[in-house]
Amino acid sequence: MQVFLRLPAVERLPFRPGQYLDVLLDGGRRRSFSIASPPHDSALLELHVRYVPGGGFTEELFHHLRAGALLKIEGPIGQFIYREDATPAVMIAGGTGYAPIKSMLRHALERGPPRELHLYWGARQAVDLYEEALLLEWVKRYPQLRFTGVLSEATTLDERFPHRRLGWVHEAVLADHRSLETFDVYAAG
Repeated sequence: MQVFLRLPAVERLPFRPGQYLDVLLDGGRRRSFSIASPPHDSALLELHVRYVPGGGFTEELFHHLRAGALLKIEGPIGQFIYREDATPAVMIAGGTGYAPIKSMLRHALERGPPRELHLYWGARQAVDLYEEALLLEWVKRYPQLRFTGVLSEATTLDERFPHRRLGWVHEAVLADHRSLETFDVYAAG
């Protein structure tokens, strides 16, 4: 689920692409979620949340919270941040680990200096590549971006999607790049 948080009108949350925030729950509990939106488009903070049956927050979020509900958050948190550079970058995401990578991609493509970017997104099945259509649009719009979806539990590939592979995401990266020493590598999930 994509969750969009609107901060009070007088507050801002300055953050860097890749950082996360904590949702503060009763009893001192916290749940961490990467910010998927980039800093230059943060009127709504975008989070990607995977449903966890019996989860202390996701049960409430998926079944009871309604639009406009108030949440307490704390952030930004984390040192996993995008660094401006001309060096080509390999970005590796697993599942909802795509969220901080999306923030970095949007920042790099919309605001940063041009650099070669290759996103590898690992998921179990094709349906788990939940923003695949958006990424394919970006690949058409931004010639410096490549995208490979890697499916670990699928048994066949659909020939209409030549950017997909079967297997493990890290194996796909290593099959394409004998060495990563000339790349900046960002990995999440």
